[in-house]
Amino acid sequence: MARIKKKGTAGNAKNYMTRSQAVRKLQLSLPDFRRLCIFKGIYPREPRNKKRVNKSSTASTTFYYTKDIQYLLHEPLLAKFRDQKALAKKISKALGRNDVGDAARFEKNLTPKLKLDHIIKERYPTFVDALRDLDDALSMLFLFANLPGNQNVPPKMIARCQRLTMEFEHFLIRTHAMRKSFLSIKGIYYQATIQGQDILWLVPYKFVQTAGPDVDFRIMATFVEFYATLLSFVNYRLYSSIGLVYPPRFDLKSEEQGGELNAFQLEGQQLEAQAEAGSLMDTGANEKAQAEADRLLEAENNGEPQSSYATAPETSVVETTADGETTETPLAALDQFASIDPNANALQQPSLTADSQVAGKLFEPFTFFLSRETPRHSLEFLLKAFGCRRVGWNITLGEGAYCDESDPRITHQIVDRPDIPVPAPEDDDEDAAAARKANERVPGRTYVQPQWVWDSINAGQLQRPDLYAPGATLPPHLSPWVKPKKGEYDPTKSLEEQELEGEAEAAAAEDEDDSGSEGEEVAGVRGDEETAELEDDMAAIEQGEGMDVNLAGSDDESDEADESDEAEEDDDEFGGFSGDEDEDAAADSKSAADAHQAELEAEARGQKVAPAKAPTAKEKVAAAKDKRSRAEREAEEDLERRKMMAPRRKRKMYEKMVYSNARKDEEAERLRDKRRKIEKKGKKAA
Repeated sequence: MARIKKKGTAGNAKNYMTRSQAVRKLQLSLPDFRRLCIFKGIYPREPRNKKRVNKSSTASTTFYYTKDIQYLLHEPLLAKFRDQKALAKKISKALGRNDVGDAARFEKNLTPKLKLDHIIKERYPTFVDALRDLDDALSMLFLFANLPGNQNVPPKMIARCQRLTMEFEHFLIRTHAMRKSFLSIKGIYYQATIQGQDILWLVPYKFVQTAGPDVDFRIMATFVEFYATLLSFVNYRLYSSIGLVYPPRFDLKSEEQGGELNAFQLEGQQLEAQAEAGSLMDTGANEKAQAEADRLLEAENNGEPQSSYATAPETSVVETTADGETTETPLAALDQFASIDPNANALQQPSLTADSQVAGKLFEPFTFFLSRETPRHSLEFLLKAFGCRRVGWNITLGEGAYCDESDPRITHQIVDRPDIPVPAPEDDDEDAAAARKANERVPGRTYVQPQWVWDSINAGQLQRPDLYAPGATLPPHLSPWVKPKKGEYDPTKSLEEQELEGEAEAAAAEDEDDSGSEGEEVAGVRGDEETAELEDDMAAIEQGEGMDVNLAGSDDESDEADESDEAEEDDDEFGGFSGDEDEDAAADSKSAADAHQAELEAEARGQKVAPAKAPTAKEKVAAAKDKRSRAEREAEEDLERRKMMAPRRKRKMYEKMVYSNARKDEEAERLRDKRRKIEKKGKKAA
């Protein structure tokens, strides 16, 4: 007889482990267990059947894979955590004996240092893996770089995040790897392309950040510690790939004075001598190449035009053999894909340098000045990343500016204030220029709002500056990652291109109805005399006086005419039953002809013809909607027939699709109506 298996020793019960069991197995405290799981990338798992895993219990429990916990048993950080625990006991005993000096000495000399280098190598075997996981790391580090220092966020952590993020921004500036950016409510989104990988991160605005009590900074600090180590590895690899020394030279004094990006000085790597093989390269050539590299770096740090130090894209690799000879090996060309079908759309061919070259020349020929009310850091970063090396600002905002506001070399000034007046014509001398007010425009300089920079970057070309002039109503700032689909509202197109059939007529009829109601309100506040006259006229009409004027004939004749008219009306009341649309149209034309004949006969008898009633606003709206009702009815009947023939599953899918499309259409119609009202209000104001 086979042995009976004990419950909870096989299957899912063995594959999963609760958090309490994991903590006991690793002999760690709960905070240390959380830190270790964050470092190693181990997260809770949700089993399909909790009852089988938790021995028929339905209590809310956190589960982990048993293999993941066994994998943590061999982690070297466990010894560091235990050393920290032992140190904490020593410090607490020393404080209990009032030996403050011993406690400080223990904390200074015996504190174990955690190194996460081996974890970075384990989790990211290749550099591309690290780039793919860089989105969350950059968002978290930029967030902490903008937080104020307090007891939860130490200043050292903030300074480290600021330095790492600005080092990464310097690489993007040097390689022109930035592609798009977007201003949102949450902050500023940036997208860069590095080695074919699109990296998207969020940077908060530089406001005073106040964190609530529900934020657990211990867990966030653990993520920051891991992400900072990851970004330092990535920065080292990126700087080495373009021949720069990492970390770059950092000027603390310049940083204290608000230098930010200008506090870093990039340096080129020294050319290594190759003496092991028996011969050295020409010393004069080495010195000449190093002097040229130093000159280019100095020109970049001084803010000279990019054309003075820009290099051509790498098309070959120069190698030096052991005999001192240099060989040039061309890079492998990218595959070009040609379409077989001549009528098909053209395939986009791959390119390594096209995007970076276009980005590096967008703002290259201009000199910008940033007013004090504009976001200086983000504008400086974007302008330099897209080719501009001459960016100035007020010296009170920080050092490192290329020029001040009075510099005649400035071509564009970015302002975020109401319209700046044009100065009065003055003599072009130095005294007049010195006497010019600070809030007046400088002749020959283009003034734009900050959105012009973002829209030009997303469009890939310079936008019209007159649309972004100070005080002007800005165009809609749209996300570059959201493309409008067919049937949805598109702010870039005109309203006439997106309106449905009869929608404009219905909106115009509603406007007339609104204007009519406004006219009634205005008429209601007239004088007492006009109101009394209108009331007399209405009373006369109700009594049959004032409107019926008999030019000829007697009362008997008029009575006979009235009887004949009533008889004709009785004859015209019933038009018969007909379901054919042609018969309805014929009946409508016949009734119109009979009405015209009745008008002619009334005129011959000398009676005044009552004017035809003008259609009301509601009738106009109904008529505008009825224009497309016939085609819609036919389409609905066709769809109903096709739905009856379809299977139930597909019919349900189709109904869900129709429901979602109807919601989208309602939203698009609401946005079009809102835009229509805004444009109408603008026309009235003009």
